[in-house]
Amino acid sequence: MSSKRVLIVDDEESIQKVVSLSLKMEANWDILTASSGREGISQAEFYGPDAILLDVMMPEMDGIATFEALCENPHTQAIPVVLLTAKTRTAEKRLFQKIGVAGVITKPFNPLTLASQIAHLLDWSLS
Repeated sequence: MSSKRVLIVDDEESIQKVVSLSLKMEANWDILTASSGREGISQAEFYGPDAILLDVMMPEMDGIATFEALCENPHTQAIPVVLLTAKTRTAEKRLFQKIGVAGVITKPFNPLTLASQIAHLLDWSLS
Protein backbone atom coordinates (compact mmCIF):
# COMPACT_ATOMS: atom_id res chain seq x y z
CA MET A 1 0.00 0.00 0.00
CA SER A 2 1.38 3.39 -0.92
CA SER A 3 1.93 6.02 1.72
CA LYS A 4 -0.53 8.88 2.12
CA ARG A 5 0.61 12.44 1.48
CA VAL A 6 -0.72 15.00 3.97
CA LEU A 7 -0.38 18.77 3.75
CA ILE A 8 -0.21 20.64 7.06
CA VAL A 9 -1.23 24.31 6.84
CA ASP A 10 -0.43 26.13 10.08
CA ASP A 11 1.28 29.45 10.76
CA GLU A 12 2.99 28.08 13.88
CA GLU A 13 6.23 26.28 13.04
CA SER A 14 6.14 24.36 16.33
CA ILE A 15 2.74 22.87 15.42
CA GLN A 16 4.01 21.96 11.95
CA LYS A 17 6.97 20.14 13.51
CA VAL A 18 4.93 18.24 16.12
CA VAL A 19 2.27 17.19 13.61
CA SER A 20 4.87 16.21 10.99
CA LEU A 21 6.84 14.09 13.43
CA SER A 22 3.68 12.52 14.83
CA LEU A 23 2.30 11.52 11.43
CA LYS A 24 5.65 10.23 10.20
CA MET A 25 6.25 8.18 13.36
CA GLU A 26 2.74 6.75 13.78
CA ALA A 27 1.70 6.28 10.14
CA ASN A 28 4.80 6.84 7.96
CA TRP A 29 2.87 9.36 5.83
CA ASP A 30 4.63 11.81 3.52
CA ILE A 31 4.29 15.31 4.94
CA LEU A 32 4.16 18.70 3.24
CA THR A 33 3.93 21.95 5.18
CA ALA A 34 2.71 25.46 4.46
CA SER A 35 2.77 28.50 6.76
CA SER A 36 -0.20 30.40 5.31
CA GLY A 37 -3.48 29.82 3.57
CA ARG A 38 -2.16 31.09 0.24
CA GLU A 39 0.92 28.87 0.44
CA GLY A 40 -1.31 25.93 1.37
CA ILE A 41 -3.53 26.45 -1.66
CA SER A 42 -0.46 26.63 -3.90
CA GLN A 43 1.00 23.44 -2.44
CA ALA A 44 -2.34 21.64 -2.68
CA GLU A 45 -2.63 22.57 -6.37
CA PHE A 46 0.93 21.48 -7.13
CA TYR A 47 1.22 18.29 -5.06
CA GLY A 48 -2.39 17.06 -4.85
CA PRO A 49 -2.13 15.67 -1.30
CA ASP A 50 -4.46 12.94 -0.05
CA ALA A 51 -5.62 15.22 2.80
CA ILE A 52 -5.05 18.66 4.27
CA LEU A 53 -4.78 19.50 7.98
CA LEU A 54 -5.77 23.14 8.21
CA ASP A 55 -5.39 25.53 11.13
CA VAL A 56 -8.43 27.75 11.61
CA MET A 57 -6.77 30.80 13.16
CA MET A 58 -4.10 32.20 10.85
CA PRO A 59 -3.24 35.79 9.92
CA GLU A 60 -4.20 37.27 6.53
CA MET A 61 -6.19 34.29 5.22
CA ASP A 62 -7.78 32.21 7.99
CA GLY A 63 -8.61 28.53 7.73
CA ILE A 64 -12.24 29.06 6.73
CA ALA A 65 -11.30 31.40 3.84
CA THR A 66 -8.58 28.92 2.82
CA PHE A 67 -11.08 26.03 2.92
CA GLU A 68 -13.55 27.99 0.78
CA ALA A 69 -10.82 28.76 -1.78
CA LEU A 70 -9.82 25.08 -1.87
CA CYS A 71 -13.47 24.12 -2.48
CA GLU A 72 -13.81 26.60 -5.35
CA ASN A 73 -10.67 25.35 -7.10
CA PRO A 74 -11.26 22.38 -9.45
CA HIS A 75 -7.73 21.07 -8.71
CA THR A 76 -8.24 20.96 -4.94
CA GLN A 77 -11.98 20.67 -4.28
CA ALA A 78 -11.92 16.87 -3.85
CA ILE A 79 -9.13 16.88 -1.25
CA PRO A 80 -10.54 16.14 2.23
CA VAL A 81 -9.78 18.85 4.80
CA VAL A 82 -9.50 18.28 8.55
CA LEU A 83 -9.49 21.42 10.67
CA LEU A 84 -7.06 21.82 13.57
CA THR A 85 -8.54 24.33 15.97
CA ALA A 86 -8.58 25.62 19.49
CA LYS A 87 -12.16 26.79 18.86
CA THR A 88 -14.42 24.30 20.57
CA ARG A 89 -17.71 26.09 21.17
CA THR A 90 -20.79 24.31 19.89
CA ALA A 91 -21.71 27.09 17.43
CA GLU A 92 -18.25 26.97 15.90
CA LYS A 93 -18.33 23.18 15.60
CA ARG A 94 -21.70 23.43 13.85
CA LEU A 95 -20.30 26.00 11.41
CA PHE A 96 -17.35 23.72 10.62
CA GLN A 97 -19.68 20.77 9.95
CA LYS A 98 -22.02 22.93 7.88
CA ILE A 99 -19.28 24.11 5.50
CA GLY A 100 -18.32 20.52 4.73
CA VAL A 101 -14.96 19.77 6.29
CA ALA A 102 -14.05 16.10 6.66
CA GLY A 103 -13.50 16.51 10.39
CA VAL A 104 -12.29 18.67 13.26
CA ILE A 105 -9.43 17.93 15.65
CA THR A 106 -9.20 20.15 18.71
CA LYS A 107 -5.95 21.68 19.90
CA PRO A 108 -4.28 20.65 22.04
CA PHE A 109 -4.25 17.20 20.48
CA ASN A 110 -2.39 14.05 21.52
CA PRO A 111 0.56 13.61 19.12
CA LEU A 112 0.66 9.88 19.88
CA THR A 113 -2.84 9.32 18.51
CA LEU A 114 -3.12 12.09 15.90
CA ALA A 115 -2.61 9.83 12.86
CA SER A 116 -5.21 7.41 14.24
CA GLN A 117 -7.70 10.27 14.66
CA ILE A 118 -7.10 11.45 11.10
CA ALA A 119 -7.31 7.90 9.71
CA HIS A 120 -10.61 7.40 11.54
CA LEU A 121 -12.08 10.68 10.20
CA LEU A 122 -11.03 9.87 6.62
CA ASP A 123 -11.72 6.12 6.76
CA TRP A 124 -8.07 5.30 6.06
CA SER A 125 -6.25 2.20 7.24
CA LEU A 126 -3.04 2.62 9.24
CA SER A 127 -1.77 -0.88 8.44
